[in-house]
Amino acid sequence: MESSDLLLSISTKLIFALILGAIIGLERSLSGKQAGIRTFSLISLGSALFMILSNTIIPLSYSQVSFDPTRTLGQIIVGLGFLAGGLVFFKEKEKRVSGLTTAAAVWVSAAIGAAVGLGAYLTAIITTFLVFFVLDILFRIEKKFHLSEDEAINRESNLKKEEPKE
Repeated sequence: MESSDLLLSISTKLIFALILGAIIGLERSLSGKQAGIRTFSLISLGSALFMILSNTIIPLSYSQVSFDPTRTLGQIIVGLGFLAGGLVFFKEKEKRVSGLTTAAAVWVSAAIGAAVGLGAYLTAIITTFLVFFVLDILFRIEKKFHLSEDEAINRESNLKKEEPKE
C-alpha cells in the first residue's frame, strides 16, 4: 500500500470513529449527561488510534516482529473499565447508583472506535445505531411504562411503606 493510500485509510478511520462517537455523545448531551459529545468522540477516536497503531503502524515499522492486535484491544477494555468506573456513583441519600448507563455507553464507544480502527466499518455503524436505540428509544419506553431504575426504586420504597408493621 502506498503511503498516500495508507494516510487516506488511517485518516478515514480516525474521522469515522470520531463521528460515530459524537453521535452517541450527542444523545448523552441531549439527555443532560456530563459525558457528552467531546468525551465520546475522544474515547472512540482514541480506541481507533490504538487499534490502527497495533494493526497497521507498528507492523510496518517493525516488519521482523509479529504483533497481535488483540493484546491492544484487551488493554483498551481494561483502560476503559477504569475510566467508566469513575462515572459510577452511589448516592447515599437516595440509596441508588447513578452513571451506569453512561459508563456502559463509554465502554461501547471504545469498542466502536476499536472496530473502526480494525476496519470493521459496517459493524461499527450497526453498533452505533444499536447504542442510539438503547439510549434513546429504550429510555422513552422505560419512561412511558415507568420501568426506569429510579421508578423501580420508588415503587419498592412505596411498597415497604405500605406494608403493615407487626
